[in-house]
Amino acid sequence: MDYQEASASFIEAWGKMGSNWGVSRTMAQIHALLLISPEPLSTEDIMDALKVSRGSTSMNLRALLDWNLIHKELKAGDRREYFAAEKDIWTVFKNVIKQRKKKELEPMIQVLRELSQTEDDDYRTDEFKRVVEEIRLFSEKADKTLSTVTESKASQFFRTFLK
Repeated sequence: MDYQEASASFIEAWGKMGSNWGVSRTMAQIHALLLISPEPLSTEDIMDALKVSRGSTSMNLRALLDWNLIHKELKAGDRREYFAAEKDIWTVFKNVIKQRKKKELEPMIQVLRELSQTEDDDYRTDEFKRVVEEIRLFSEKADKTLSTVTESKASQFFRTFLK
């Protein structure tokens, strides 16, 4: 397999993985392209390589910037912006966890806290509150664990994880 086939296969696989994790396929493919690129790429470079529109490319680059998975670079004498991926996979992993916690887990915990305050004479209320409380406690433990992961160094995490 030559470089072109290998890179296309990696970009496709990363895109599928991203869509399975709730990230748009295009966002994951742009991230994959930037991960394997030896130099920063412009919006036009990305559009050409992946055959995606300017609007889609711009929107997904903004999302990747928001997730701290990429950063902008400027080249002297060139007005275009260039983008490079964070290459440290531990940092990528932690940034993804932070975003998923913020967008998914933390709002769910807030809803569960509110629901646990339900007061009603309905015979189903006790069971409802018991289940909601159990899910809330589990979710809060997961949140705390993920926070510990995002605050740790890779070596510390793997040493603890492998015990």
